This record gives sequence, C-alpha cells and structure tokens, in this order.
Amino acid sequence: MFSHVTIGANDIAATKIFYDAALATLGVAEGQIDAKGRLIYMHAGGRLLITNPVNGEAAASGNGHTLGLLAASPEVVDAWHAAGLAAGGTTAEDPPGIRQATEGRVLYLAYLRDPSGNKLCAFHKVSG
Repeated sequence: MFSHVTIGANDIAATKIFYDAALATLGVAEGQIDAKGRLIYMHAGGRLLITNPVNGEAAASGNGHTLGLLAASPEVVDAWHAAGLAAGGTTAEDPPGIRQATEGRVLYLAYLRDPSGNKLCAFHKVSG
C-alpha cells in the first residue's frame, strides 16, 4: 500500500546512529544521506525517509502516531529493541512481549521512541 513513509528529525546524525543500529536487526541496509540532507532507508520495495522539516521548524512526534516494522521472529523484535536502546532510543509502553490482539491474533511487540520522539513498533505475528 505504501511507497514510502517520511518522518521528521531534529538531529540527522543522532537519528542515523539509532536507525542504522535498530533497522540492521531487521535486515535493512545502512541509511544514506542524499543531497538534500534526508536520511533514506530502502528495503523490500519501500522507503523510509527521515528529514529535518522543510518549513524550518522543529520536528515533533505525532500524538497517536506509530510506525510499525515487520520482524521475522520474537528474537528479532528483542534484538531490535536492544539495538535501539543502545543507540539512543527510549523504550515506550510495556516491555517487549506477547500481546493479545483482535480476532484471536497473538502478536509479539516492542515499542521504542527514536531520538526525535517518533514512536516505532517492531511486530511479529505469532498466531492467528
């Protein structure tokens, strides 16, 4: 459904350290900074772009916004969470673990906030 997602950041260098470490656990190659100063990750046909806001104002995380990332296993979710914490992220919500979802689905999730406060979720569907 999506070709790309763009989120804002206030410190591209710190953001690159965080995303390079966290996304590497998901098999995503190191991000590249383009001529406009945007940090770009490409994986499985999609792109994640991280940029200083074009209006010159500070980036701010959205209340209620979460960027979900697919993970191959609960162990990968845990590795993503640990790598993100070690690279400047902060934990968000409950610790990594099992969550009961709608329609009988069982999910293994972990949440982090990146250095600019954007909320991320690593997600693995256990059953359902």
